[in-house]
Amino acid sequence: MPFLRVRWLSLSVVVAALVVSAMPQQNSTEVPAPSIRVTTRMVLVDVVVTDKKGHPVAGLHPDDFEIEENGKAQKIASFNMPHETTSAPPLPPGFYSNRAEYRSPGGPVTVMLLDVINTAFSDQSYARRQMLNFVRDQYKPEQRMAIFTLTGSLNVLQDFTSDPKILYAALLRFQPQLQPQSVPGNSVITQANPLTVNGVLANTEATTAPAADTGSTLSPARAKQVASAQVALQVFQDAQSSYAEEQRTILTLHALDSLARILGGLPGRKNIIWVTGNLPFSLIPEDRTLSETELQEDLPSLQIHSGTAHAAGNYAATLRSSHGDDIRQTAARLASAQVAIYPVDARGLTISNSNEAQGVMREMASETGGRAYVNQNEIKFGVERAFEDGSATYTLGYYPQNKKWDGNYRTIKVKVKHDGVEFQHRHGYYAFDPTQLKSYSPQQEVTSALNDVVPSTMVAFTARALPASANPAAGKVGIDFLVDASTLSAEDSPGGKRLNVAFYATVFSPQGRMLAQRSQKVDRSFTTDIYKQILEKGMLLHIDIDDQPGDSQLRLAVQDNKTGLVGTLDFPLSASVTK
Repeated sequence: MPFLRVRWLSLSVVVAALVVSAMPQQNSTEVPAPSIRVTTRMVLVDVVVTDKKGHPVAGLHPDDFEIEENGKAQKIASFNMPHETTSAPPLPPGFYSNRAEYRSPGGPVTVMLLDVINTAFSDQSYARRQMLNFVRDQYKPEQRMAIFTLTGSLNVLQDFTSDPKILYAALLRFQPQLQPQSVPGNSVITQANPLTVNGVLANTEATTAPAADTGSTLSPARAKQVASAQVALQVFQDAQSSYAEEQRTILTLHALDSLARILGGLPGRKNIIWVTGNLPFSLIPEDRTLSETELQEDLPSLQIHSGTAHAAGNYAATLRSSHGDDIRQTAARLASAQVAIYPVDARGLTISNSNEAQGVMREMASETGGRAYVNQNEIKFGVERAFEDGSATYTLGYYPQNKKWDGNYRTIKVKVKHDGVEFQHRHGYYAFDPTQLKSYSPQQEVTSALNDVVPSTMVAFTARALPASANPAAGKVGIDFLVDASTLSAEDSPGGKRLNVAFYATVFSPQGRMLAQRSQKVDRSFTTDIYKQILEKGMLLHIDIDDQPGDSQLRLAVQDNKTGLVGTLDFPLSASVTK
């Protein structure tokens, strides 16, 4: 029988003390930092302030800043200067945690994302060499970085570390990959499979001119037939390319959503160094610069409008609109997680006509408060600047005067009242409440988070698993959760605060097959005194789950049902400790 019942709820803090004594505790005299999530109605804006030479400007105060939303002045409610996070004490044996001090202690958070699906094979090799040079020659031991790859899904090449040798070894393991989906400029139809019509090769470079056939000139009817075949081949190629672009868009959105969950619970600004050859979308789809084919579609009188151009232009516009809501929601996740993107063009210095791709990179950087590095041979300098910006960041928090969370875009403008400085920040955010969206599914949020390659951090907790031999419920594995209540939302209720939290425990085989699953929900009010103790000590819950033989994997999740936010942990069931 599960340990959690009404009797436990009334004695939650007393029971929690039994586990808290073995777990590292947060200082009760410290006031929890204000939430970094838009869903709590406080908006945090990171402002990078440097002098004309790019050096951090220290010693600024709240009075040195002004902030506006949609042109209206906002009152600064919180203010944080650049700081270093202190390391936490080691966890006791058998305990695991996704808390910020264990995920990435010791300063600004930086992630390198090596993008395979949007980058040509040869450019991947060039970018890899550049990153190896940076880690070998310029990486400082006090900096912490994780390396992820986007190869169809998001994968982790190296979790957070400050050891340059480990990062260098991880980059050596990364090998450029050919992808079945095409990237811009690469046709999905190869020369090995040319199209023929009645034995005549359809030359894809010609459109209306007669083609040669064994030294003789084609008849008008035959030439027309070949020309029609050429158009059909090009339409087929465009359809394949369009399908590939849509798949890359979907995969990239999923990766960014995952990174927002992974990074969102870590304090302060998070920099993503996105090494890519092309970005499939901008974060503000309604404002994106139209491509040449879209302009042809909208203004066909500018030039002769072929059927092929019509299909490509129409698809580009359709793709942009069909994924608009998903893009806006992803943009909102990144903003609430305080993520700044630094796109680094994996092609280095190029003379090709790539203004559109580079424009999207610049827009992505500008919208998130990062910087884009394009047309540069030494792309490692873009990586170095991302690290420098992390130590020059001030965080301003305000409660918007506009209390209507309607999903619309809101512009942000910051002024720094200090001479001789340069500054950057994100330009706005979408005021989304994800739990109010028609497409919102709390179960899907948990499933997505459990599939993240490293722990999701939006709800912080520590856990341990007691083996069946040490559990009073014979034959059951006992799982203790201790949740950092400062990462949970609490609603005012008569006589106290109401919490609504769901707990999940799932056991998987080494092959990924689900062997057992349990879940439990806590939805009740606590008196003010009890809630205060929960904030200080944590929220404890115990779940029993069937024991499993072999090297099984335990995956845990905690979801705040009010905000939909999730935290996860993943560790071997064999790592259970003996009581």
